[in-house]
Amino acid sequence: MTTWHWVRHGPTHAKSFVGWRDVPADLSASDQIKRLRDHLPENAVVVSSDLSRARDTADAILGPGHRRLPHDPHLREMHFGLWDGLHFEAVEQRDPVLSRAFWEAPGDITAPGGESWNMTSARVAAAVKSISSRYPDQHIIAVAHFGVILTQLQRALAIAPYEALAQRIDNLSVTRIDWHRASATVPHINHLP
Repeated sequence: MTTWHWVRHGPTHAKSFVGWRDVPADLSASDQIKRLRDHLPENAVVVSSDLSRARDTADAILGPGHRRLPHDPHLREMHFGLWDGLHFEAVEQRDPVLSRAFWEAPGDITAPGGESWNMTSARVAAAVKSISSRYPDQHIIAVAHFGVILTQLQRALAIAPYEALAQRIDNLSVTRIDWHRASATVPHINHLP
């Protein structure tokens, strides 16, 4: 069994779409970060997205028994293209039909200049498969983003993208997925230690 501990990066306090734009995390909640570090397994490999909010969170939770892997750009958040940096209302005004369909019928609908749910999901799944094959039957702590974690929940629970988007994934939460070859169990979603 290979166990993935998906950690959402620390909060950015951004009030707009944040995809591939590099926005730093607020990691000032030292007590919460310590509880998170103490909750995670001692012997594990740690990987993160290459965006600073994930990289810095991974470095903050790194324990003495952890082995840090190189940052992986395939674990980046969904690419929102022209919407990145815009407030939700501005996106609705700019692309009213497209933005509604993007969230209500996620799949092949692409943000202008960005990527679709299915593109993100395939990108992340390929990275997970590669990392899992290099570290089978181990604990893997992955510090990533809201959309990235949701794509893996969709895959593990065999649910539709729209159902996955209904899940809550808070900053500094842990979602655990245990992979038993081709099937998965999900002991907890959005656990806040």
